[in-house]
Amino acid sequence: MEYILKSLEELEQFGYKIGKALRGNELIGLKGDLGAGKTTLTKYIGKALEIKEEIISPTFNIVKVYENDKGTKLYHIDAYRLENLGYDPVLDDYLFDDNAIKIVEWFNFLDDDIFYNAIKLYIDVIEKGYRRIRIEGDLCID
Repeated sequence: MEYILKSLEELEQFGYKIGKALRGNELIGLKGDLGAGKTTLTKYIGKALEIKEEIISPTFNIVKVYENDKGTKLYHIDAYRLENLGYDPVLDDYLFDDNAIKIVEWFNFLDDDIFYNAIKLYIDVIEKGYRRIRIEGDLCID
């Protein structure tokens, strides 16, 4: 499926729909250029999951862990710095946790096998403020 979003408000609504559609054990890969909105989309998904803590980019930490009051965990992973490694086994504890939602920015920098059954979102800025998001995988938000 492909969506054209014309504003940050539409990106927020889109992220909210995604967050409400999640069951709690999904692996989501985000791919897009710098500034495409990967972290922003993750923030909106987190809001839908009722995560109160501010979601920020995990670029330097690689992993940020969030949890809402109901015990739903969100692992926000940024693989940008792992491009030349292909994978870091330290991530196993996060990527294979069936009791958490995992969102991985720059998932294409990790081993493809991990994301075989993942939900993949490809984000392209097509002009100022406009984004095209293509979804592959088992996610129904309409």
